[in-house]
Amino acid sequence: MRTLLCTFIVAFVALGQTPASQPVDLPGAVDSVKFAVIGDNGTGKQPQYEIGQQMSAARTRFPFEFVIMLGDNLYGSQDVVSKFERPYAPLLQAGVRFHAALGNHDAPENRSYRPFNMGGDRYYTFVEKHVRFFVFDTNLLDETQLSWIEETFRQSQDTWKIAYFHHPLYSDGGRHGSDVELRVLLEPLLVRYGVDVVFSGHEHIYQRTVPQKGITYFVEGSSGQLRKGDVRATAMTAAAFDQDQTFMLVEIAGRQLFFRTISRTGRIVDSGVIALQPET
Repeated sequence: MRTLLCTFIVAFVALGQTPASQPVDLPGAVDSVKFAVIGDNGTGKQPQYEIGQQMSAARTRFPFEFVIMLGDNLYGSQDVVSKFERPYAPLLQAGVRFHAALGNHDAPENRSYRPFNMGGDRYYTFVEKHVRFFVFDTNLLDETQLSWIEETFRQSQDTWKIAYFHHPLYSDGGRHGSDVELRVLLEPLLVRYGVDVVFSGHEHIYQRTVPQKGITYFVEGSSGQLRKGDVRATAMTAAAFDQDQTFMLVEIAGRQLFFRTISRTGRIVDSGVIALQPET
């Protein structure tokens, strides 16, 4: 099993406090994999639009090629125009791809909405250079999906393995907390097949965990919705922010993953580096 050397040179705002050090730079390497992360975004309200503006501004400096969406992409009426196409219009016009996971507020038929790039499937996989992404539907984690997950993991020989889905296995959010039943089903597979990083939403906060069994878990559920003051930090919390909406920028260059979390006002609230250890 691979292990991660989680060398965090971190600047973070924990529950609205002052950053501890200088943020870690995103290297902007020519051949790296660059993407953004949003979750629980589809409100159609002003904060979502402001996050979209921050994402567009960030892309002028950090030209990410795609965005992963962690579910609850559309709340209430499944209005893709006001809750997706307009907030991210500059990115869509620039050819930025979006790859969605389904959340509990998403209509199942949204998997066939072409700009979500799900190919009509509830769960799927895609690859970008040396990074493979595994996208699950945790609304219905049945035996068929679990068998697909294990077989897809088994076939992957990619340097980096990143999984994302809506409901978090680890969370210090006060509203929901960790989904322990889901963890019992998924964590053995994530560990056995060497998944490196996991992204989830559902909690309307930002959180990064201390590595759990070698895996770093991110919760990014505040790209539209926000539950202020909801973090109940425990020993597993490496960083958290629950004072404003956020999104993430991620760059994978070789055997290092750089991340930066940015608020609706452009404030950097977390950053760091995760490095793969040499395989033994």
